[in-house]
Amino acid sequence: MTESQIGYSQSALLLAHNLIAAIAAFQWESALPLKQGSPNPPLSLGGLEAGDFLDEVKIGDYTMYNDFVHDPREFEKNNVLYHYPVNGDQLQIGKFCSIACGAKFLFTSANHTMSSLSTYPFPIFFEEWGLDIKEITSAWDNKGDIVIGNDVWIGFEAVILSGVTIGNGAVIGTRAVVTKDVPPYTVVGGVPAKPIRKRFSDDVISELLKLRWWEWSENRIKKNIAAIQTGRIEDLD
Repeated sequence: MTESQIGYSQSALLLAHNLIAAIAAFQWESALPLKQGSPNPPLSLGGLEAGDFLDEVKIGDYTMYNDFVHDPREFEKNNVLYHYPVNGDQLQIGKFCSIACGAKFLFTSANHTMSSLSTYPFPIFFEEWGLDIKEITSAWDNKGDIVIGNDVWIGFEAVILSGVTIGNGAVIGTRAVVTKDVPPYTVVGGVPAKPIRKRFSDDVISELLKLRWWEWSENRIKKNIAAIQTGRIEDLD
């Protein structure tokens, strides 16, 4: 092995160690009980005690995730990818969201800088190239947070990229790759994801955004659940 190869190996090992440590830091501290009698029940991500998530991951009440391939309790490990503290970006998911098996949230460190003449991540191998470790984040373009609104349905194996905001009530189709913001109550699909249709008329969407039913008390939701399920916005009280 040449001296150059040794230098690369040392830097690569250090990087791998740091990244593994970062991933471990984002795993859940508490094992949430699964419903008995079902091998792959949905897991509610909401209603957790303070401290179950770090500040970089915020999950609203009643949001659920189902996984028939992996343990759904490992959501952060398997589904929230390239999410390292050095970037300071966040995953924010609202209330009453439904996340299907295999959905992925790809953060900033998955990117390579496009402003450089080369997309090669030289700053990661700072020792080999005599670069400052403090500049390691210049290896990628920082796109920012991923923000998922309330009552959003994310389909099977959909991919949400960093910097994307998905509006309340939106639907993300199976295996869609979402590269741009999605308006409220819009169905999108494809690679890259594009609008397919609106779920309701503009008037109904406007009224739903004013009502913000997901912020109601549990008792009020129970009182109105028949109207919610049957789409009778005029009957909401």
